[in-house]
Formats: sequence, structure tokens, C-alpha cells
Amino acid sequence: MRDGSVRQHSRTLRLLGSLLLVAVGVCVTKASPAQAAAPTPLDRVIPAPASVAPGGAPYRITRGTHIRVDGSREARRVAEYLADLLRPSTGYRLPITTYGQGGIRLRLADGDFGAEGYRLSSTPRALTISAGTPAGLFHGVQTLRQLLPAAVEKDTVQPGPWPVAGGTVEDSPRYGWRGAMLDVSRHFFTVDQVKRYIDQLALYKINKLHLHLSDDQGWRIAIDSWPRLATYGGSTEVGGGPGGFYTKADYKEIVRYAASRYLEVVPEIDMPGHTNAALASYAELNCDGVAPPLYTGTEVGFSSLCVGKEITYDFVDDVVRELAALTPGRYLHIGGDEAHSTSHEDYVKFMDRVQPVVAKYGKTVVGWHQLTGATPAKGALAQYWGLDRTSAEEKARVVKAAQGGTGVILSPADRVYLDMKYTEQTPLGLSWAGYVEVRRSYDWDPGAYLPGLPAGAVRGVEAPMWSETLENSEHIEYMAFPRLPGVAELGWSAAGSRDWERYKVRLAAQAERWDALGVEWYRSPQVPWGVAGQ
Repeated sequence: MRDGSVRQHSRTLRLLGSLLLVAVGVCVTKASPAQAAAPTPLDRVIPAPASVAPGGAPYRITRGTHIRVDGSREARRVAEYLADLLRPSTGYRLPITTYGQGGIRLRLADGDFGAEGYRLSSTPRALTISAGTPAGLFHGVQTLRQLLPAAVEKDTVQPGPWPVAGGTVEDSPRYGWRGAMLDVSRHFFTVDQVKRYIDQLALYKINKLHLHLSDDQGWRIAIDSWPRLATYGGSTEVGGGPGGFYTKADYKEIVRYAASRYLEVVPEIDMPGHTNAALASYAELNCDGVAPPLYTGTEVGFSSLCVGKEITYDFVDDVVRELAALTPGRYLHIGGDEAHSTSHEDYVKFMDRVQPVVAKYGKTVVGWHQLTGATPAKGALAQYWGLDRTSAEEKARVVKAAQGGTGVILSPADRVYLDMKYTEQTPLGLSWAGYVEVRRSYDWDPGAYLPGLPAGAVRGVEAPMWSETLENSEHIEYMAFPRLPGVAELGWSAAGSRDWERYKVRLAAQAERWDALGVEWYRSPQVPWGVAGQ
């Protein structure tokens, strides 16, 4: 009996010990997320900040955090954007207030911030973003967003915690033009689809949304004085789908939403080529007075407005006037590329007539770089879309125009055309400019790309997304990610701060954020996915 009692006692002790170990394990398991949630280093964001000074304990967003602003409406709007971003995932109230101490503070202040720069300071007591403009505050919020765990992007309550590494970020962009172009003509994208892309652009501090609103396959903006442009010219798309167009209210909503994310909309009406949708809508715009059929293919260069007809310029005046009235931004893009059916003499005549119309309605001309084959208006911008292998003569023409005062936006097709296939196996996109993997898209310097181009002539970079093969948001995202963040960094970060080996690790760390946002993306073998942050 005594031995049996000892054995029973021993079993009891072992059972109690096991239960104790389980309890300890539970405690460790519960504690481990907090222990594992080391703050994201201040230099792990994209685009790379100008200056980072890490130090001190992290700031933590908690249930008691307030967002403090000064009395300005602009700062409050940015605060509301931040609160709307943080509330779903944290589950916190995050009230916005103009008084109190600590918390998150957004302040407009005097200082050497520039038009879009900011300063972010993180201490255990407070996190402060200071800027000279609302755009700077907004960009600082995007940096804060990337410094928080990726789960902050989810629309359901997550366990946290929500630390922000201690230290200071001081930041401002290299270039004032950091753009993305979306072709809504080859395939039409709804207002909500455009808004989704705007939100993705804002995360990486893109500040221009170039909308390609007209082409051979579709006219996408309502023009009251020429109503068939939209109702008939907008009735199809590549492959023969139903197409679509934006009402003026739709377009205003896109402009408003973009402005709320500090993106300026740059509308494009491509001319004198890429105009079949317009020519099909109005016979009188054709030299022979005969309207061609609507077009749903992907060839280019076959259409042209009739340069010798006066009605052509009435048409241009009406379209530019109505579009300019809808667009608060400074620029209006007149296209001008691939006008193969227009003689050089007619092309020059046309541009000489059309550019003053843009100025008449208070806008600055932007055109594809073929504009430099004519005489660019004073202050005009030429968007270079040539290749590394483009002829020296064509490059020299752009450089000469820049030396004469024309600004240049760099969009080399074999570097930053987001519709180019990554590899031969990519299921979407085209390959006429070659295959553009992630490193090729990132590993070049806009300031040194065109030899002889004055440094001051480079206004920035832009990543076009042509849509011959793209039909929905998932397609757009797959081609944009992971290349788009690299283009954003080319436009924002100093040339000396960029290095592919370091960048690819920062890029890999973005994948978890894209997953949380529900973004489709391409798993490039050039990027060490899954090892970032280890």
C-alpha cells in the first residue's frame, strides 16, 4: 500500500508539473507576439528617406492614443485620413483633438521642408509629424504607415501591438513630378477601380495621376459640345467589350479623390494620331468626310485628325475648354506620339495651332517626346518614352529642346512601362520594348539617363500602364507590383541613397503589406521574398 501511495503521489506531481509547463507555455505563446513585434527600422520604408537618425525606445499606439492637430482644416483632413486608416485594424477610437499632450501629433510649421517634405519624430511619449504643407503631412503619414506592422492595413481588428521605432526621419523628394499613367482607353476602368489604384499610388508618395482618356479604341470623357465622342466613341474597347466613359461628375469625383491623396490629375487627349474613336464619332473630322468604323484592335499609327480642316481646331478648342474647366491641376497632356499618318509638316502645323489653345484655357502643355520634333511651347513638358536603344538623333532632339527650356519627364519604355512583361512567361502585358524585370525597372538614374540633358530640365519620372491586355484591378496590380515602388523611389530618393542589394530587401518587406491590402503581385525571383526582416 505504501509503495502504491508513493507511485500515486509521484504521478500526481508529474501531472501537476505537466500542467504547470502547459500554463507557462500558454503564457509564453500569448506574450510572444509582443516580443516578436520588433519595430520596423526607420530606414526600411519605400521610397528611401533623405535622412534617418534612429534612437530611443519606440512609440506605441494604444487604446488611449489621441491624434492631435492644430486649428487648420488641412491638418485635420490628414488626421481624419490617418484615423480612418488605423481604426479598423487597431479597434481604437483614436479621437482627433486640438489639445492635450503626447499621442500622435500632426503639425503644419515653418521650416525648411519644401513643398512636400516632412519630419517624423518618434519617442515613447509622442509621435510627431511636422511639415510646411498638407502634402508634406500626408507623405509623412505614409511613412508612419509603413513603419507600423503590415496588419495595420487590414479592415478587421488585429491583435497588435503597434510600435513605431524611436528616432527621427527628415525627408523631401528629389523631383516634383512622380507620376503614374493609367490607360483607360484600351480597356475602360470604373471610378472605383481608379480610386483603388490612387490609394496604392499614395502609399509610395506618387503625386501625379496621368489619365489617358482617348485613343483609337475608346473615348472616355463626356464632352457636352461633342456628345457622340463618349456615347458612341466610348462604346467599345480592345477585344470588343462594352467600353464605357466618365460623366463629368465621375471625372470630378476622380479628381476630388486624387486630391484627397495629394495626387494631381493630368488628363490626356491624344492627338493628332490615336484618334479613331473621335473620327468614328464625327465624320466631319475626317479629311474625306467619311467616318471609319469603331476599332477594337491593338495596332497604332493609322489614324489622324484632318490638319487642314478648320473644324478640327473648333473640336480641339471645345474639348480642351471643357476638360480644362473640370481639371484644377496645372497640366493638360496633348499626346502627340505615333502620328504616323500625319506628315511631319502637318504635325508641326497642328502643334503650332493646338498648344496655344491649351495656354488659352490656363493649362501647361505636356506631350510625348515627339513634341520636340515640332516647337514646344514655352514651359511645355516633353515625356520621353524611348528605349535605351532609341537612336542618338531622337535622343539629341529631346536634349536640344531641354537645353532651350523644355522640361522632361522620363518614362523610358524598357525601364518603367508597367505593361511590359517581366519575363517571357508573364501571362499579361506586351514585350515590344523587351522584358522588364524588377531590377531593370529600378536600377537606373533619371538624372543621367539622357547624356547632355541639363540636370534642371528633368522634372521627374512617370510609370505608364497601357491596357491592351489589362481588364481589371487584379491585372493592373500584378503588373504594377513590385515595380511601381521602385519607380516611386527613383522619383523621390537621392541618387546616392539607392542601391539594389539594399533595396530588394526593403522591397521584400512590402509583400506582407500587399497581402494585407489584398493586392495581386508578381513574385519576382530577383527579390528575397520571405527573408526580409530576418
